[in-house]
Amino acid sequence: MTSVIFMGTPKFSVPVLQGLVDNGYEILGVVTQPDKPVGRKHRIEKSPVKVLAEKLNLPLFQPKKLSKSPEMEKMISLKPDLIITAAFGQFLPMKLIDSAKIAAINVHGSLLPKYRGGAPVQYSIMNGDKKTGITIMYMVKKMDAGDIISQKAVPITNSDDTETMFEKLSIIGRDLLLETLPKVIAGKVQGVAQDEAKVIFSPNIRPEQEKLDFSKTAFFVDAKVRALRPDPGSYVILNGKRTKIWQTKVVDSKTNMKPGTIVEKTKHQLLIAAGQGTVLSLIEVQPSGKPKQQITDYLNGTGQSLKIGQKVIE
Repeated sequence: MTSVIFMGTPKFSVPVLQGLVDNGYEILGVVTQPDKPVGRKHRIEKSPVKVLAEKLNLPLFQPKKLSKSPEMEKMISLKPDLIITAAFGQFLPMKLIDSAKIAAINVHGSLLPKYRGGAPVQYSIMNGDKKTGITIMYMVKKMDAGDIISQKAVPITNSDDTETMFEKLSIIGRDLLLETLPKVIAGKVQGVAQDEAKVIFSPNIRPEQEKLDFSKTAFFVDAKVRALRPDPGSYVILNGKRTKIWQTKVVDSKTNMKPGTIVEKTKHQLLIAAGQGTVLSLIEVQPSGKPKQQITDYLNGTGQSLKIGQKVIE
């Protein structure tokens, strides 16, 4: 039986771990990020991978930092055949990578070398890409720079957001990993070096990136809304107030109004001018300090005073 140390944290990682268990791999340990406070009440929450590991009674490690930790020394002493990571969230020291008797492998949510880094799915949607995918790769010291073992592309539709893409990619990642591993174990696969000239990075989303820019076309504003949904979400200053924008729709019409101006307002619809004469419909919003609202509810309350021709988004 091939032994594995599995390292992952979010929902994306869960099907991968479950697939390894279901296919008879011996899980020597599961490594995930420490529990963290979430929400306004700072309730301590376990990672999705920890929830599954506890359900399956698997040995669990939660080092705050891997390097020089007692947890890492314990992992190395286990002498795993494979180390498999899927959105773990920390760099792996070479000492740990080298401890795998067969290989250390990463399941990455992009078609490398495009989108190395911590937010590949978000950037693929935000940039309007028509596809993304999964890359199975060997791990090296440099982030997401190892040789590619296998890849599979997945289309991105105009209704996909980061949550729906992660759901798709987690299943594709599980299946591609399980298809690839027997070849790796048998020594029948040769990794392909990444083309460094084609590398694009996708660092974690910064707070200043959460603000929408209506000088962009409606397509790209909508793409950013979807890319940052469900977390951390995007926002605008709407009628002088910080307002989160959770759902929008590109409207098939043109306008001469300046970006950020109300093109049309009815009881159930608020259309805003975006870049290059394009128009965006706001569907679901969340004024600061209030719950999410459908646009009808917003227009019946906070947005009652809004007028056609008024520039409401800066």
